[in-house]
Amino acid sequence: MPENHSDDTTLADNETATRTYYESTDVDRFYDIVWGGEDIHTGIYDHDTEPVADASRRTVERLADRLADRLSPGRKVLDLGSGYGGTARYLADRFGCDVVALNLSEAQNDRHRAANAKRGLDGLIEVVTGSFHEVPYGDGHFDAVCSLEAFCHSGDRSRVLGEAARVLKPGGALAFTDIMAAEGTPAETLHPVVSRLGVDALATPAFYLDTLAELGLDPVEFADHTPHIARHYVRLTADTRAREADLRAAISPAYVDGLLANLPLWVDATRADRLRWGIFHGRRV
Repeated sequence: MPENHSDDTTLADNETATRTYYESTDVDRFYDIVWGGEDIHTGIYDHDTEPVADASRRTVERLADRLADRLSPGRKVLDLGSGYGGTARYLADRFGCDVVALNLSEAQNDRHRAANAKRGLDGLIEVVTGSFHEVPYGDGHFDAVCSLEAFCHSGDRSRVLGEAARVLKPGGALAFTDIMAAEGTPAETLHPVVSRLGVDALATPAFYLDTLAELGLDPVEFADHTPHIARHYVRLTADTRAREADLRAAISPAYVDGLLANLPLWVDATRADRLRWGIFHGRRV
């Protein structure tokens, strides 16, 4: 927990920046046009030219496999930073489980609810507007907790992980992905890359592994899929350039210019071996 008001203020500013980013019409339309508007996170690719949306869905499938023995009709899973709801819908449809989708952006949540109703999954998914820094559920409430590439937006990742562990039942499973810095990478070298995330630095795999162990999860595993983040940002950059005319017709020219400047920085960072990405999985003892 933050120890003083200044910490709370900083965290509130961090959440405001994240909410503002995801409630931008420009961002929303970019994710629709280039990313597919369903799963907005790094993909696991079968080949270099695979569509981003297909690879991103494969990540959901791989993460869900790690939760499979904890999910079935009547069981509850919490999706932290649920975005447009692609993961929640996949879990509800595949396992018939109850999903709570917690997300800061009311704009995204409205879209999420509409998609759930259209697909007949609104009876299984509850979309809640709130913060993963203060999960509004009691201890031991969920059979599983998941998140896909949301913790990179947090200004207090220890607190997020503590909340995830707190709401898990004994024996419950946690699985998540995140964009991270390679061990020993100076934070300042990634500032130009991560500026749009509203944070000063990224976590590292060692930070997550150590923190999860301290929280009493055992065993804790990390499946390192770093090569896919390089492939992912090459694909995003190529698709953005290929669809530049469509993007400029749908969103502001300044945002497109920013994308074309920022995305190559991610490619450069992956090629310089400064980023890590993969799937974490642990059990609450």
